[in-house]
Amino acid sequence: MTSTNAATAPAANPKAATPAEGALLTVQDLTTYFFTRQGLVKAVDGVSFELQRGETLAIVGESGCGKSITALSLMRLVPDPPGRILDKSRIVLDGVDVMKLDESAMRKVRGNDISMIFQEPMTSLNPVMTVGDQIAEVLLLHQGMTKAEATAKAVDMLRLVKIPTPEQRVREYPHQLSGGMRQRVMIAIAVACNPKVLIADEPTTALDVTIQAQILDLIVELQKKLGTAVILITHDLGVVAEAAQRVIVMYAGRKVEEASVEDLFGASLHPYTRGLLASIPRLDLIRGAEDTSPGRLQEIPGIVPALHDLPKGCAFAPRCTYADERCKAEYPAYEEKRPGHWAACWKSEIVAGGTNG
Repeated sequence: MTSTNAATAPAANPKAATPAEGALLTVQDLTTYFFTRQGLVKAVDGVSFELQRGETLAIVGESGCGKSITALSLMRLVPDPPGRILDKSRIVLDGVDVMKLDESAMRKVRGNDISMIFQEPMTSLNPVMTVGDQIAEVLLLHQGMTKAEATAKAVDMLRLVKIPTPEQRVREYPHQLSGGMRQRVMIAIAVACNPKVLIADEPTTALDVTIQAQILDLIVELQKKLGTAVILITHDLGVVAEAAQRVIVMYAGRKVEEASVEDLFGASLHPYTRGLLASIPRLDLIRGAEDTSPGRLQEIPGIVPALHDLPKGCAFAPRCTYADERCKAEYPAYEEKRPGHWAACWKSEIVAGGTNG
């Protein structure tokens, strides 16, 4: 199998060298490549992290940074071919290495021990099945219920996610529901078996602001009620500030920073993270004390590089105002710069002396 070049590969995270005692989910050196005609696409390249019981961990970054492929890899849903999760990857869920399970055993884990809320409910829900049948299907598969029991539980799940008149809605089809209701149905399916880990992949995409807030509040409320650990995948740092305790920032398939929400927002150590923070709209920056003209949001110049043609050094260097020749030639080690605060940047201390905008 293809391996990364030792000179350009990120250093292993010593924090994740062995499964953490008490960690619900331990991911070690997760590596997912796509073998395409254009070349080797390093979608997820040596990502390691831990998830504690009851914790919300956010994974953030622009489109194309590897967030969703990380989620699909955890569920072992990467299409093969052209994708492949390399054998060195370890995904240990509550003491069980799911990478060693055959497909039959993995089907018992998906939807039961680890579930996922997908980005777009209209394409994720089956248009020719009632929403009640789609919730009941999970219960019939994993909980061994009768059809009557599963249907009754489906009504209870719709009530749990605060869909009005659940007895009526359970007989309706996805096209008869609003976008917000469809997303609530997706959440009901995901939590029906009370999973240990819930992956929420951009759960508020394509919803209006009011419904986004309701869906986010619902996920937080259900987490507290059910005790589920949550991996929240998003590009919206406002969502992260409201819902998560810890954050991983990804860029070009790799982790570039990891810290608590307070440390990341208060003193980010990577210029990419700082750029994401500076792009958040802030009321206090719309107008200055004497300037009555509207403020301008900051932007990160350029785009995420093609994952089959990454630069030799730091992948962010072509877009970074701090980059020098070393950054362009050598990938920085992923190190614990401060207690509990990790980053892969040669200029982290200089970045820390700046402002978030």
